[in-house]
Amino acid sequence: MNLPNKLTVLRVILIPVFVFFILASFVPYNAYIALGVFILASVTDFLDGAIARKKNLVTNFGKFMDPLADKLLVVSALMCLLIIDGGERMCVSQTLGLIAVLVIVAREFIISGFRLVASDAGIVIAASMWGKFKTATTMVAICLMIVVKELPFLKDVTMVLFWVAVTLTIVSLVDYIVKNISVLSDAFTKTKKEEPVVSAPVEVTDNNGQNENV
Repeated sequence: MNLPNKLTVLRVILIPVFVFFILASFVPYNAYIALGVFILASVTDFLDGAIARKKNLVTNFGKFMDPLADKLLVVSALMCLLIIDGGERMCVSQTLGLIAVLVIVAREFIISGFRLVASDAGIVIAASMWGKFKTATTMVAICLMIVVKELPFLKDVTMVLFWVAVTLTIVSLVDYIVKNISVLSDAFTKTKKEEPVVSAPVEVTDNNGQNENV
């Protein structure tokens, strides 16, 4: 296993560690520890891709696990922040927080589905600048939400940044679809054409007049 893949695996391992500390209110300074773990996991996200591209260490395992690890990290963090302290750390009501989280999660899975279809058709769809802005803003917003209860003066900026992240999530999804609609259409067409055709059983009559299915 090469270094980028090891970093991806490390990120996956860090997810339950983060979840434990963000939920473990009985642990002194648990929010700060959770923040440190989340930042470390986020850094591995940057490093594994950079190293893989620079040293040409891109593998099928990395292509599959890297985006999956990213989604697990973000979704785990948002769900934990939504349920602890009545969603207070998200600086919005639980209802609004839930809607925002669903929007973010839906966007990730929609784009992942499109990329999977395109990949099966041999088409590579590059990440957009809007998507990169969305990722960076979401990560920073999560970092602030983790410690906003301990540092209440960050509440206003945390709330603004969170809604900026949600807005960028929607904008990046629309931008992604508009820019790649023809590519996605071609990918769906190619995938459909390559679907195996299953023929119906052929009825054969043997010398004794009995039918056999082939």
